Amino acid sequence: MRSIAVINQKGGVGKTTTAVNLSAALAEAGSRVWLIDLDPQAHASLHLGFGMEEDYLSVYDVLTADVGLDEVRHLVDDNLWLSPAHIDLAAAEMELAGAVGREIILRDRMAEVSERFDYIIFDCPPSLGILTLNALTTVDEVFLPLQPHFLALHGLSKLLRTIELVGRRLNPVLQLTSVVYCMFDSGTRLANEVVEDVELFFEDQRLTDSIWSNAYSFDTRIRRNIRLAEAPSYGQSIFQYSNDSNGAQDYRSLAQEVIQQTAAMQAVTSTAPLDDSAMSPDPFYAPENHLHY
Repeated sequence: MRSIAVINQKGGVGKTTTAVNLSAALAEAGSRVWLIDLDPQAHASLHLGFGMEEDYLSVYDVLTADVGLDEVRHLVDDNLWLSPAHIDLAAAEMELAGAVGREIILRDRMAEVSERFDYIIFDCPPSLGILTLNALTTVDEVFLPLQPHFLALHGLSKLLRTIELVGRRLNPVLQLTSVVYCMFDSGTRLANEVVEDVELFFEDQRLTDSIWSNAYSFDTRIRRNIRLAEAPSYGQSIFQYSNDSNGAQDYRSLAQEVIQQTAAMQAVTSTAPLDDSAMSPDPFYAPENHLHY
């Protein structure tokens, strides 16, 4: 199983579009996929036709009450499950402010999950607060959606620093593994220059011990496509809304890259000798390791 957080603290870069449509594409390819919506705006939930009714349990209840993740998981399409968000999540930051171990609530809840999935994908809010921290302490990987333009790179260093802090202090297995370029226009010089700059940065990190030293960009570029923008208003993934559009083609291609990536990871794991140093860290949580924001 791969657990992936789709994160960028800047809004409007294709984060939710990628989380939803990559999940749908992987499910279409036959994988069991669980999408967890951690954004108080609940855009991923709305994208998949899950409304904002007041009487349903959501990830908010998992974080603030005695509710398990199994209780807030809904089958929304073949092979695709959703744990919805709710506007109440916006209050979770304040409600959890004094809670001991507030950064690992989701990780503890995940340990209670009864079913197995091929992919668990978290759509994170466009911020670096407690909701994003819970995702980062729970997953093994981060996917970074980037719009190839200058302002989209603003704040990238802070995001990388946050991922590094969580990796060093709370989640030793965490890695930034992949970059997804969204709203890509290959005809512009700026888009290609930004991609080149990002590629050079990650290439320079190859020999370091940073948690993004093995990060690389997917070959698939998610092109600008009006169908991707229209699909959420119908409560549908791009495959339900416009199956033959460029957006659908791009996310299918991205899913195939992820599946190939998974196969390569499994091949390496199956041939690697057992290393005690790579085992899970001490499960006892040390309060001094809290991250404060």
